[in-house]
Amino acid sequence: MSRHWLAPLVVSASVGFAPFASAQEIADTIYSGGPILTINHAAPTAEAVAVKDGTIIAVGSMDAIAPHRGEGTAEFDLAGRTMLPGFVDSHGHVVMGGIQALSANLLAPPDGEVTDIASLQDTLRAWMEANRAAVDEVGLIVGFGYDNAQLAELRHPTREDLDAVSEDVPIVIVHQSGHLGVANSKALEEAGVTADTPNPPGGIIRRDADGAPNGVLEEYAFFEVLIPLLGRVGPEGLSTFARAGTELWARFGYTTAQEGRSSGPIVETLKALGAAGELPVDVIAYPDVLESRDYIEANVSKDFQDRVRVGGCKLTIDGSPQGFTALRDRPYYDPVGDYPPGYAGYSAITMEETQDAVNWCYEHGIQIITHANGEGATDMLLAAIGAAQEKYGTPDIRPVLIHGQFLREDQVDSLKRLGIFPSLFPMHTFYWGDWHREHTVGPVNADNISPTGWVVTRDMKFGTHHDAPVAFPDSMRVLSATVTRRTRSGDILGPSQRVDVMTALKAMTIWPAWQQFEEARKGSIETGKDADFVILSEDPTAIDPETLAEIDVLVTVKDGAVVYDAKADGETRHGALPHSFLPFAGETPESAERMLHALHALGGRT
Repeated sequence: MSRHWLAPLVVSASVGFAPFASAQEIADTIYSGGPILTINHAAPTAEAVAVKDGTIIAVGSMDAIAPHRGEGTAEFDLAGRTMLPGFVDSHGHVVMGGIQALSANLLAPPDGEVTDIASLQDTLRAWMEANRAAVDEVGLIVGFGYDNAQLAELRHPTREDLDAVSEDVPIVIVHQSGHLGVANSKALEEAGVTADTPNPPGGIIRRDADGAPNGVLEEYAFFEVLIPLLGRVGPEGLSTFARAGTELWARFGYTTAQEGRSSGPIVETLKALGAAGELPVDVIAYPDVLESRDYIEANVSKDFQDRVRVGGCKLTIDGSPQGFTALRDRPYYDPVGDYPPGYAGYSAITMEETQDAVNWCYEHGIQIITHANGEGATDMLLAAIGAAQEKYGTPDIRPVLIHGQFLREDQVDSLKRLGIFPSLFPMHTFYWGDWHREHTVGPVNADNISPTGWVVTRDMKFGTHHDAPVAFPDSMRVLSATVTRRTRSGDILGPSQRVDVMTALKAMTIWPAWQQFEEARKGSIETGKDADFVILSEDPTAIDPETLAEIDVLVTVKDGAVVYDAKADGETRHGALPHSFLPFAGETPESAERMLHALHALGGRT
């Protein structure tokens, strides 16, 4: 009888099993029939895995697993597909990822269809027509993911470009970096942004020659427009974003997601969803240390409650390298835009604020993860952690550098010396590698962005991430970029920084599990660990590395239960993703205020 590769088959009483099985722990499910990559150095492959009550009870050969087979054991036939431990999110923004999943898709190929300003406008118009009732009810059009580096015009759209789509409804589009965006005239009017509005601290309002805002807003200038408008989605909006985000992460094989710059209201929303059984994956939240210290101190834990926990603090020092808002230690190579000579970006906070935040986390023994992209921002972080360790010692808080796009080699040495875990972003080599080579750092330094090779030669653990919604939480794109470092144009950006497939898989599983104090329960397929698995269409260790991005995520298993099934959903990783905005009306002042405070923490990605 042929066996469907997805459907677990219950073993009937007529099927023989070892006579001493009753003396063994009987499995709920046994997985076999395809390559199993355990990411366990002591036993890197297995023929079968036995699971009971969401925990792995045995890993090994078919003979070794046989005693765990009983009359009620279900057989999960891999049918030649490859099983690995579920991916652990080293850094992402799962709630903001829900906004990405529920807004107009303005991404460039291969993730979208926007290639110039005309196609951007057409995409917004089509989305507006498809969601006409919701747009009329809420009065807002949102688009996510445009990238001026991928537009034929090599410029940001302006308010006039968005006014051509609608002059009557506020339109806000979010740059793929998440650090800047564009508002049409109606959105600027409703936000009260005029020629007389000063730049806020940590932000810039770009202007026409006459001083009027041209619609492009950077950093906190953008957040101050975006956040109040998003508040219109009403009391259920944040829950909708969180549901959509966790479902999106599961589509790509992640069984642990990160909410990488959070707040108390966001965590409370996640907790409510978890208590209701509505989270398909675990979520680790890191509230902003500049805004949520009391909440962090009261809620930080290494234990999940209903699939949610507060892991520590998040600090953001600078902005986006591709948007030229990251703080460098030297001028940008050839920035596109109206920048003064010697422009090197800027920090979002002062050195005093950085030191105070790091000191607070060390004093309280709480993990801190820090966004620093440019060399100048990383210098600030290294100085602050060095000073904090001199004052408070070296508690096991596993501080994390998030991104580190433009690291110098001496800074990598300092990361190792100070015990800072690097969560790197080699996905940038694909999406913005050509842009970095030509405009941000130049052809020499571009080879060393996201320097995984330097880290490996120093025998350091590291994580790799997608930083969604900067890009989709596309695990296979993360894997491919880490191994090949192919740019959109086909160039290999920094051959010496490439790593082998198994190292790249560790950076998506066991090492980010260690990063988040979860190596005892996650990151590898071993007895006693959580039954978190991802099933792929191909064995990534057995194919041409140039085809890694073409692998499909077929099934995601969390705690022994299938939480994503590509066949059941009628799609593959390359299939359509949800992009219909689902706003809610009927907000109250209290719920709108809750949304504003919660969404305020969603900024600060790469």
